[in-house]
Amino acid sequence: MKKVLIAFWSGTGNTEAMANSLAKGVGDAGGEAVLKPAASVTPALVKDAEALAFGCPAMGDEVLEESEMEPFIASLGSAELGNKPLGLFGSYDWGDGQWMRAWAERMKGQGAVVDGEGIITQLEPTEEALMKCYELGKRLAG
Repeated sequence: MKKVLIAFWSGTGNTEAMANSLAKGVGDAGGEAVLKPAASVTPALVKDAEALAFGCPAMGDEVLEESEMEPFIASLGSAELGNKPLGLFGSYDWGDGQWMRAWAERMKGQGAVVDGEGIITQLEPTEEALMKCYELGKRLAG
């Protein structure tokens, strides 16, 4: 059974809904989903997982949430990420998804193998976005 760590920050519940859909995909594929708010995730938990998924909405000028998610992401390096598959996801209110593109590039630079371009949805997740999260969970667990 493949252990997939899903770490996220959600202010309104939109990104949390995406995380829950991803966790369901992991479980349905026979994996173990470890679903946690980013503030409670240690680098050791990241290192112990076999695959990763990180979720955060766009904040401010299309950046990651700065009090919990940003410090968590900044604490990770190649020792923790270790070329593991990583899926990114989150919601946004305005803009064109620049925060996700920048985040994907940043994670590649930190040693992760990023799955695609990340899954984004405007405001409340659509059924299509939730299905993409579910499918991502299945891929990460497979």
